[in-house]
Amino acid sequence: MSRAFKETYSEIKTASPMKRLGAFVYDMMLIIALLMVSTGIITMGFNDGESVEGPLFQSFLFVLVYLFLSYFWMRNGQTLGMLAWRLRVQTTEGYRLNFTQCLLRYLVGWISLLCCGVGFLWMFISKQKMAWHDMASSSHVVELPKNAKILE
Repeated sequence: MSRAFKETYSEIKTASPMKRLGAFVYDMMLIIALLMVSTGIITMGFNDGESVEGPLFQSFLFVLVYLFLSYFWMRNGQTLGMLAWRLRVQTTEGYRLNFTQCLLRYLVGWISLLCCGVGFLWMFISKQKMAWHDMASSSHVVELPKNAKILE
């Protein structure tokens, strides 16, 4: 079941690919920091300073990034990068994403990256400016008006 946002706007328009790229760069810096800190904690705290490798550790990092992103997508539709660019991800009906939609968005986003970014470049071809992960999760990224309340 999807929850509605507290604020609705009549002036919402689909976000431009360049603004989405800006938010992506902000979020990647945060995710890299998160991965560095979590790797440091695991290396120092649980592995006596030795390097950590293997599929279990990589799976942990994969899930950690998913939990980080989905928390923000489900909470208020905005990651910290999206907040800076006044963007919000929402369902095509204008509601918050649910757990399944977040999971689809995350997994298909990875598939898009592994296909040399073609899934993201799809925004430039699509009339609705939707990437593969937008289409798979029935969501889209919108630009909020300048007078919008950023935090809900």
